[in-house]
Amino acid sequence: MAGIPDTYAYFNGEWKPRSQCKIDLLDRGFYVGDAVFDIARTFNGKSFKMKEHVERLYRSLKHVRIDPGLSLQEMIDLSEESVSRNEKFRPEVGDWHVWQAVTRGTGGWRAPVSPPTVIIQCVPVPFRAYSKLYKTGGHLVVTKTRSYNADQLDPKVKHYSRLNFNLADLEAQDVDPEGWPVMLDSKGNLTEGTGYNVFIVTNGVIRTAGDSSLLQGVSRGAVFEVAEQLGIPVAQEELQPYDLYTADEAFIANTPTCILPMTKADNRAVGDGKPGPIVQQILAAWSERVGLDIVDQAVRFGGK
Repeated sequence: MAGIPDTYAYFNGEWKPRSQCKIDLLDRGFYVGDAVFDIARTFNGKSFKMKEHVERLYRSLKHVRIDPGLSLQEMIDLSEESVSRNEKFRPEVGDWHVWQAVTRGTGGWRAPVSPPTVIIQCVPVPFRAYSKLYKTGGHLVVTKTRSYNADQLDPKVKHYSRLNFNLADLEAQDVDPEGWPVMLDSKGNLTEGTGYNVFIVTNGVIRTAGDSSLLQGVSRGAVFEVAEQLGIPVAQEELQPYDLYTADEAFIANTPTCILPMTKADNRAVGDGKPGPIVQQILAAWSERVGLDIVDQAVRFGGK
């Protein structure tokens, strides 16, 4: 990828430049999406909630019945080693996504499967994709493309079978070129976006969907922690598009952005159409927690 340093990656027991890591065309992760992954991030080169991310990875692995051949602690240690091995590259990019991925291995369709493919890599946090939105807010679009039903593929598994996410992104951009999709479940309730959890604020209460139809985001959990610290009530409940349209504030939470205000939904202003006070309070508290100004860093590196 142009402009990204050739960082060192862990690939099936070896450390090598990322450009030298090659996936077999019959690897089931590529061939049929038979893979799970997770992504942590760093702040000033120090990992944030690495244990929680790797624990979620291992829940996904257990659910899909892949043995990575590494203990949970070994995966944590290798992930931290990835950060330290790539520290020399960090000043030019700001901070890292620490990306673990495990496929079932090479085997093709119904063929015997080789040992799993295990990858740990550092890639730059994509500040450019969202840095300007802390000031203006992003735009949400409720899509017709739905979340997976838990009877088909449990959304709590962080997997690579994400064509619905890709289609939702395309659909949102058809409605609003700056649109960030929000998907519904089979009953028409709001679930999640394509790699982020969605929150609204109504009368001072943070409201978000329960976890039956969405990924249990590590950043989602961090929102709960910060809200408790600030004394802001949180409710997990069924929400419909109506609740989003009539909310006082809206925001998303994920690993790169931490939280990001959303000021439009389906081309309607949310609240007064500006990032609201609850978002600002959480961002300030989160910045204090990680020891850097989240917005300032995103703006500095997003402009490069």
